Amino acid sequence: DAMAAEEVAAAEGQDIFYVCKKSLESLQEKLKKAEEITSELVNELTFPENLPDEETMVPVDMRGVGQDFDDVEQMVESLGPKGTAEAFIKAKEYFDANKDKEPEEERPKPMTAAEWRQVLEEEEDMAEGEEEDDILEDEEEDLLEDEEEAGEED
Repeated sequence: DAMAAEEVAAAEGQDIFYVCKKSLESLQEKLKKAEEITSELVNELTFPENLPDEETMVPVDMRGVGQDFDDVEQMVESLGPKGTAEAFIKAKEYFDANKDKEPEEERPKPMTAAEWRQVLEEEEDMAEGEEEDDILEDEEEDLLEDEEEAGEED
């Protein structure tokens, strides 16, 4: 299916992450005014858990950051809160610039915080599904070890 392959290629090209639109705008303002950027502000931007369900999340393209990070915590450790805020603004500009000339209807759309939480949960569930097998095996091994140790004490 050529269409699906194309979509995958487009998705692979992009490194899309969603951030809180309001937080991004307020960070942009703060950076312009050279106000302090705290890690709380960065968390508001990137963690939808504490946002109202209807809060708007906007897509950014993390390729705009210019370096790879595993997660936001790692970014903050490496760049500091201010650098992280700047990185997300660059990522938003990169997304808006649409360097891949992607047709508008195929581009990632803004979504609500509730929808983004759902996406994150589904991704986590998929990752957990792969890990669950290992956890079960570990637990079974632990149980066996415990039984052996209990037997030795008598």
